[in-house]
Amino acid sequence: MRATLLCSLAIFVAGALQTLGLSPFNFWPASIISLVAFLFITKALSSNHLLTGKRAFYQGWLFGFGLFASGASWVYVSINTYGHAHPALAGILTLLFVAFLGLFHGAMFYVYAKLKTKQAELNTLLFAALWTLNDLVRSVFLTGFPWLFVGDTQLHGPLHGYYPVIGSYGITLVLAITSGLALLLFNKPSLRIAGPIAGLLIALWLAPVALNHVTWTKDQNQDINVALLQLNIPQELKWKRAQKPKTVALLEQMSAAQWDKDLIVWPETALPAFYNQAKPLLNKMSKQATANNTSIITGIPYRGWDAEAKRPVMHNSIIGIGDASGIYHKQKLVPFGEYVPLQDILRGLIAFFDLPMSDFRKGKQDQELLRQNGNLTSPFICYEVVYPDFVASRAANADYLITISNDAWFGASIGPHQHLQLAQIRAAENGKYMIRATNNGLTAIIDETGKISASIPQFKQATLEGRVKTFAGSTPFTKLGSLPTLIFCLLILVISFGIKKRG
Repeated sequence: MRATLLCSLAIFVAGALQTLGLSPFNFWPASIISLVAFLFITKALSSNHLLTGKRAFYQGWLFGFGLFASGASWVYVSINTYGHAHPALAGILTLLFVAFLGLFHGAMFYVYAKLKTKQAELNTLLFAALWTLNDLVRSVFLTGFPWLFVGDTQLHGPLHGYYPVIGSYGITLVLAITSGLALLLFNKPSLRIAGPIAGLLIALWLAPVALNHVTWTKDQNQDINVALLQLNIPQELKWKRAQKPKTVALLEQMSAAQWDKDLIVWPETALPAFYNQAKPLLNKMSKQATANNTSIITGIPYRGWDAEAKRPVMHNSIIGIGDASGIYHKQKLVPFGEYVPLQDILRGLIAFFDLPMSDFRKGKQDQELLRQNGNLTSPFICYEVVYPDFVASRAANADYLITISNDAWFGASIGPHQHLQLAQIRAAENGKYMIRATNNGLTAIIDETGKISASIPQFKQATLEGRVKTFAGSTPFTKLGSLPTLIFCLLILVISFGIKKRG
């Protein structure tokens, strides 16, 4: 009994270790240590007991529970501090959230136990394929939660060169294969088997070094001088009536000092008013921007009309004024933050289900890019930037990418750091600069390789000034997304199923 508890604790810790590979810790070897530890412990357990589906599900769930309990703990801050839930209730809701997410890892390892064959090499590929499919499924199930992928740990690691080719999903596959092959070597196979395994490992880890020297997109030599405004307005004040004139005055004051820039970016919902209500200010700022040959891009809530439903709707939007034009309505909405599932039942139960501006509707898929003085930019609002395929689908025709956010909801937790890291990875996957403007940090300019070229710290009212390069063309990941990785994983599943069926 004691040994079982210790093994369960070890699996939980192995899952939690993966978080150390992500921002703000960035200890990339944790990704390998975490996966190898999980495989080693579960293999040791299966040598004493048959790896049944039930045991496999529990072990996979424990790993996932450890990962999300350590890596997604920032959910508590939002529920407790800004949802005004009692600490005990906030703790219970957070626990239920991370326990639910752990089910994906449980289901993945359950399938592995059912399809596992007597061929160790094929089992390694099967494990890696299922681990990757776990991330792919989690990205689309319900609204999706594409967060805390093991493939996100290589921004500062040796596999960085894979991002523009196979993306984060593909790197997850490589890391899972690496972990399985490392365990095979640990078991001291014959030289006939060890040689090819070692060769494959070397090839997998040397390839991205060479890929780092490939230029996938072309610098157009048309730099843009930008200014990103970080207002640092506390979340508890943002929507207060008395705060509105102060926010407007602050935006005007900070923008007036930047009329020499090509582009000024305000953060998500920078104006605490709907587009129609803010038109006088927007028209005024637009005239001033045009007079100075400047563009302004800002986040703003938008109230429109749904002709089919015959009722008014709200959108979380981003618009261009001055020398910029266009409007984009957010497509990937955050559950409970921007809309409430089953709202007829949940509204009114606790304050967390009645947060300000939590009744948005998603925008249409075929929205045009924003125009900025001859350039095209693809906008992403907050949570949207964490979806690899979604960003890739809108990046091909853009000269640069832009994301605006308000991470004040997550306070001083690790959440905003992870969010910035995901924006960096999207820049690397698509080979284009990413501008990131936030209310209270982390505001940054990210280059086409995912490196931060300029930034300002959290919780500071400041303007980030810098230069953004425009790029033409597409990376392999922009063109194909996760499709090659998905096909490979499904092929391994089909082969494993066929061999298992034949006994």
